[in-house]
Amino acid sequence: MACGDTRQQAAQNKNSDSTGQASATAKPAIRQKITPSLWVDKDAKAVVDYYLSIFKQGKMKAYHQYKNPPEAKAFGGQDNFETAVMEIGDMEFNILAAGPYFKFNESVSFVINCKDQAEVDYYWNALTTNGGQEGSCGWLKDKYGLSWQVVPVEYYDLINNDDPQVREKAMRNTLKQKKLILSELK
Repeated sequence: MACGDTRQQAAQNKNSDSTGQASATAKPAIRQKITPSLWVDKDAKAVVDYYLSIFKQGKMKAYHQYKNPPEAKAFGGQDNFETAVMEIGDMEFNILAAGPYFKFNESVSFVINCKDQAEVDYYWNALTTNGGQEGSCGWLKDKYGLSWQVVPVEYYDLINNDDPQVREKAMRNTLKQKKLILSELK
């Protein structure tokens, strides 16, 4: 179901929040043991829309706005915040848009295992466009500062190969690249 379909469904099943905007009443089912939760400055819906424009097999499962809750004062006076749940493939992510208090860094990244070079190129270009940053060795940051590793699955065969020359060549060439180019790693 596309994001727009989710909004239509939410409008049909709506409760009004304090802003009068529709919010989904269905509670998302907890399906996975560990769920990444991403804190962003603002606009959870725009964050979800951004990722769903890149990862086509996804959907927004929930979205809520919270206006002026007294508990928000604990976060340095942030009066408004939003939450969303999105699903990409079979993985859910929680999004909390609650102010500029925490930033992403490279200590946590998500790996996109790509079937071929064309898929590597697609994700690399999609995530580095509009404010993303290329890193090295297949790493990048998207426009929100979230770190990703875009890796062709055949790469793992190379770096785990029984032949040390194959492994070393792959690793040596990895260190020379920004976006991984599989043909240059072999």
